[in-house]
Amino acid sequence: MAARACIRDVGRAMNYPYSEVDRIAKMIPTVLGITIDKALDMNPELKEAYDNESRVKELIDVARDLEGLPRHSSTHAAGVVIASNPLVEYVPLQKNEDMIVTQFTMGTLEELGLLKMDFLGLRTLTVMQDTVKNIKDNRGLDIDLDKIDFEDEKVYSMIGEGKTVGVFQLESAGMTSFMKELRPDNLEDIIAGISLYRPGPMAEIPRYVESKNNPDKVQYITPELEPILGVSYGVMVYQEQVMQIVRDLAGYSLGRSDLVRRAMSKKKHKVMEEERRNFIYGIVDETGNVEVPGCLRNGISEEAANKIFDQMMDFASYAFNKSHAAAYAVVGYQTAYLMCYYPAEYIAAMLNSIMGSNEKVAYYIRFAEQLGIQVLPPDINESNSGFTVKGNTIRFGLSAIKNVGVPVIESIVKDREEKDKFKNFNDFCNKIDTSAVNKRAVESLIKSGAFDSLGVYRSKLMAVFEKLLDSVSNERKRNITGQINLFGDLVQDETPIQIQYPNIEEFNKKYLLAMEKEMTGIYLSGHPLDDYEKSLKMLTSHKVSDLIVSDVLEEAVTVGENSTKIKDGTKVIVGGLISTVTRKITKNNAMMAFITLEDLFGTIEVIVFPKTYDNYRNLINEDEMVIINGRVSVREDEPTKILCEEISPLVNVSNEKIFILIKDKSMLTPTTKEIKITFKDNLGATPVYLCTADDRKRYLIDRQGWLHSDYDTISMLKEMFGESNVKVM
Repeated sequence: MAARACIRDVGRAMNYPYSEVDRIAKMIPTVLGITIDKALDMNPELKEAYDNESRVKELIDVARDLEGLPRHSSTHAAGVVIASNPLVEYVPLQKNEDMIVTQFTMGTLEELGLLKMDFLGLRTLTVMQDTVKNIKDNRGLDIDLDKIDFEDEKVYSMIGEGKTVGVFQLESAGMTSFMKELRPDNLEDIIAGISLYRPGPMAEIPRYVESKNNPDKVQYITPELEPILGVSYGVMVYQEQVMQIVRDLAGYSLGRSDLVRRAMSKKKHKVMEEERRNFIYGIVDETGNVEVPGCLRNGISEEAANKIFDQMMDFASYAFNKSHAAAYAVVGYQTAYLMCYYPAEYIAAMLNSIMGSNEKVAYYIRFAEQLGIQVLPPDINESNSGFTVKGNTIRFGLSAIKNVGVPVIESIVKDREEKDKFKNFNDFCNKIDTSAVNKRAVESLIKSGAFDSLGVYRSKLMAVFEKLLDSVSNERKRNITGQINLFGDLVQDETPIQIQYPNIEEFNKKYLLAMEKEMTGIYLSGHPLDDYEKSLKMLTSHKVSDLIVSDVLEEAVTVGENSTKIKDGTKVIVGGLISTVTRKITKNNAMMAFITLEDLFGTIEVIVFPKTYDNYRNLINEDEMVIINGRVSVREDEPTKILCEEISPLVNVSNEKIFILIKDKSMLTPTTKEIKITFKDNLGATPVYLCTADDRKRYLIDRQGWLHSDYDTISMLKEMFGESNVKVM
């Protein structure tokens, strides 16, 4: 059990309050392989709590005794042990469900000299494979991703501009920002970026970027380091570099250099101090033979050798395996290449891979639209099971519609191929196999808009579909059993069943969108917030998608910890539609609420505590459009939430702006306060700017100070600040 997890488990077993345990666990620094003792040395706050709080001391003492023990028996998701003979000759085995597994842990297997390989089953690889198929189907091109140009300037330019949505390992907000700063122009930069963007080595990022941009300023302790560290601009980044340094500078063998790497990575201080002597002075056996020359014999000064070893020790605690990072970087570049040259095909493949997550599907559909790729709604004549590509458009798949299973889709596609496309809804009902395509599936198809292209309102289809399907089904039963007329002849009526539609209006836009959301989890033909997109940009600090992890393709095997959630406690302003409200009564008999807030890019839970609930209860309703001020709550193993502090109605921002001229910056705060007090009962949706005369700058008043731009309001402002000091533009 690792330090932080051990404290949480022990706290739970000792019935400590979650908040108390969470406070202590978060004091453990996020450093790979850290122990409780090291955490006490590194964090004075934790040490103070341990020394002064008896409950904390008891918790940590118990956790320290359990630290490092196996938490439970588990199987590595991708680890395969390889030996020259049957494994039973080397290690004890056991049966785990349907697999044979070793009883020894990873570390013990390594100590025994067995080879353990990790074969990672990345979903991204399937996405890439599906993209290649999409390209073949849509463009007739055969793409071999192993033979693409890995020095393509256009691809690196895209990455350097921060256009990394959907790019494996480079998609998180923090990594995107790093790539914009780094502006990579070769694969080595991406490999280094993936290795550096983790707790610990992140401190070296500024130096790496500075050295890359100014290679003439790169300095080496000794010239012998340049061939080794030149590829990373003088910065130690990889474990392999440590191994090469001790080999080239001190004459270590390959095997011994790997032992040094292991000792450093596991912080074995006694072993490292012994290796320091070996690195500097070498090793001579009892007979006088030089086993390891050491730096001094190779012409490197003792001072330089000590400096180099100090750097290696500092670096080794977070050093990363280059071969691992390189494998990820290659996949990352390949996905960037596909996004750069074949975005429609790539996004379609991504959408198929994340079809079970409505938020992710909505996010990538929005992204596709921003690229000018139209995502067409489901269509009974055009859609297949999954998302498909035609030209520069993506067609929504039928399997993403609720209640439309594989047998239904197969039957529809088969009828469409064998009997031609459906001419109208009557034609559809008469052609399909009603034993495979049931009423529930047809209703879901209608609600999703899959029949819209046939030119009949959904309201009319909803009114007749059950009756029409019943008529078709009954007619087929009569034909199967056979009916005899008065003269003994068999009657076979193959005339298609027809039905007249009622003369009714189409459902309103809001209801149509609600049906689409019900059936697909997302809005297809529009969004209730479409008319508020500009307002949301102006009134909010973050999109919902900014607050949640967006690296949807990086799964559970990301290199290091490069998914950058926003920090706990960060103040944010978000806006959108309240899609669900769950009200609860607290122990103190006060009302609070849990809200699901949805914007154009995702959904997030908002917690409204009793005091805030009392102040804004009239705005806490389903389908209400609101702006929420609050703080982000980030807990381990829990989705990000917002703790609500203020709620205001979402209104459309006026295209007009009000400008008020003031003397200087010292007048900003009192003027803003005066406006808010004067117009507190008459606030509007027109942004108000205060313009300072001395430096000719303008400052936007926060949302709570925006006004109406009507005649009365402007007249009052002119009375307050002067006729010539107020302008509406």
